[in-house]
Amino acid sequence: MEEKDDNYYIEKVIAGQTSYFSYVVEKYQDVVFSIALKVLKNREDAEEMAQESFVKAFKSLHTFQRKAKFSTWLYRITYNTCISETRKKKQYFASTDEVQISDEVEEMNFDGIPAENREKYIKAALAKLQEDEYTLVLLYYFEDQSVEDISKVTGLSGSNVKVKLYRARKKLYVILNEMLKEDVYSIL
Repeated sequence: MEEKDDNYYIEKVIAGQTSYFSYVVEKYQDVVFSIALKVLKNREDAEEMAQESFVKAFKSLHTFQRKAKFSTWLYRITYNTCISETRKKKQYFASTDEVQISDEVEEMNFDGIPAENREKYIKAALAKLQEDEYTLVLLYYFEDQSVEDISKVTGLSGSNVKVKLYRARKKLYVILNEMLKEDVYSIL
């Protein structure tokens, strides 16, 4: 079966065939939840805000202008919904269980980390990033979003996104090095 692009399903939903929105939810639910979880740091709140993000997207679908990718537009809704929720509540609880580590992240060069432990180390290191750093890394490396798209999601300038991504990569490198040193010392 041929997979259609997002615009096909969006047009169907706008035309009144609302059941097609389930495709959008299924395709993006993991990333939307992961962004919400990192920003809100609470699983229940993240589930609620992820659902709220999809409801907002569904209700506003007719306003989607296709100037950016649909995923960028949806992630922006998610990010803003979660930031608004954070302003209402100040709770902190970190988890990176929902992030899927893939081979595409290899470009960050994790060669020094044994392959069998790579996912564990990366998730642990990601959990130590601040929410804005985590969101940038997630969108850029795990969701293949461009700097321009991330800029639209976060409201940061393109150059600011690049600087923050650079700093987040540096921080990940330091965190991973420390984790590896601790493991080597504990073995000795």
